[in-house]
Amino acid sequence: MSSRIRIKMCGTTNREDALAAVAAGVDALGFIFYENSPRNIDSEEAKRIIDELPPFVDTVGVFVDRDREEVEEIIRYCRLGYAQLHGQESAKYCERLARFAAPCQVIKALRVGKKIKAEDVSSYSEHVKGFLLDTYQKDVIGGTGRCFDWSLIAELHLQKTCILAGGLDVDNVAEALEAVQPYAVDVNSGVEKSPGIKDHDKIYAFVSKVRAFKAGRVSWINANLLEKLTSEKGNYDETISN
Repeated sequence: MSSRIRIKMCGTTNREDALAAVAAGVDALGFIFYENSPRNIDSEEAKRIIDELPPFVDTVGVFVDRDREEVEEIIRYCRLGYAQLHGQESAKYCERLARFAAPCQVIKALRVGKKIKAEDVSSYSEHVKGFLLDTYQKDVIGGTGRCFDWSLIAELHLQKTCILAGGLDVDNVAEALEAVQPYAVDVNSGVEKSPGIKDHDKIYAFVSKVRAFKAGRVSWINANLLEKLTSEKGNYDETISN
């Protein structure tokens, strides 16, 4: 697990939610450019929001089987840092987007279910910066509000950064972090009042739970390290005295 767990909030549709998330400590904001999503946003509004963000906040565009040239145009116009591909985009598509849209980096979303195999993933590894793992649900692309079986992740043999999504909220994120130990977590419906409208109290609670988990883990590690060092020092002192 990374020394600091990154948090991405997806489905950003308005300025107020974006700034509240940043104030709470969210690291990255996701903007969904997919007309079939209730959280869809047009590039003009996304750019207005992005232009108001402070430095060091990552911006992620979410696309679903969209023409590559259109994706590149939105990336340039909104000055996106990452393109998250949530459809059936091929490894070749990812490679070309990463090349022509640089320095924007590519994240491939994987809908995890019992049918997904390691060989379905491996061809993407050299072309993407990381994999976002979401819940597979037939005919639904993202925003399911449901978790998936996290034990399936080990079978994918991921060679790149893991970003965990899929039904995360304040009640289950600590369990998810313990089980998966991802580089980052992605929250969407878990901090909403309704699709596309965030609950600011839920955002703060979610961020606080993630940070508290990491702080607790570091404290546990430090306590165990101190105990080990104290024990080793005692053994060393005993050896010297003999």
